[in-house]
Amino acid sequence: MEMLPNAAIARAALIDWRKLAQGLHARYLTSSFSDGARFVAAIAAAGDEAGHHPRVDVGAGHVDLELVSADAVYRDDEGTEHVIEWVTQQDVDLARRIEQIAAGQRLTADPGAVCEVELGLETTQSAAIAPVWAALLTGNADDQGRGTFGDEIRDATVRVPNLWFGDPDESNPSAQRVHVEVYVAPEARDERLAAALAAGGTIVDDSDAPRLTVIADQDGNKGVLCVTLPAALPEG
Repeated sequence: MEMLPNAAIARAALIDWRKLAQGLHARYLTSSFSDGARFVAAIAAAGDEAGHHPRVDVGAGHVDLELVSADAVYRDDEGTEHVIEWVTQQDVDLARRIEQIAAGQRLTADPGAVCEVELGLETTQSAAIAPVWAALLTGNADDQGRGTFGDEIRDATVRVPNLWFGDPDESNPSAQRVHVEVYVAPEARDERLAAALAAGGTIVDDSDAPRLTVIADQDGNKGVLCVTLPAALPEG
């Protein structure tokens, strides 16, 4: 199934969902665990009908959902097709159906609360080191390159954050090579950034803001605050 570019996802004008990293994310607030379970049961029925289901996490007072297709087709500049994890039309369609279910159960969405965390590791030999990280993080060699056309590590059961590989800064061999990326909804970005700065963090690089803002703590450890914009290209 064809992947949807971020611009097409934005044009779908989903109300409760936000695009973070590879998928669509939503949080719905519930008054009890039982209410959450009833909501998930209704979602399961809709998913059975559509032949597609979200990832679900039921907590105290909320239900977190992610919609992503494991068989999205991405075509590179040469026209070569790659099967990746990404949003497709079936995700958008089911997201709309879930919005209807939530409205029928009088549940409120909290889009600003959604969040996705990924890990980044800078290296010139991702193919060589990726098996080590696949073994360490997931214990499954098949998680190397799962849902991406690179060596990224993605746990099929989503127990751990994705680990992707980027190019190191050759001009600074001692630079930090591992960092955390935190994806948030666009409306939550400024508040999250302000909170990090108020806690003692500093902005290291905002040349690609608001899509990417690099923040350092008092020890110089860096993290990246990320927002998905309609023109962004697929990760991996």
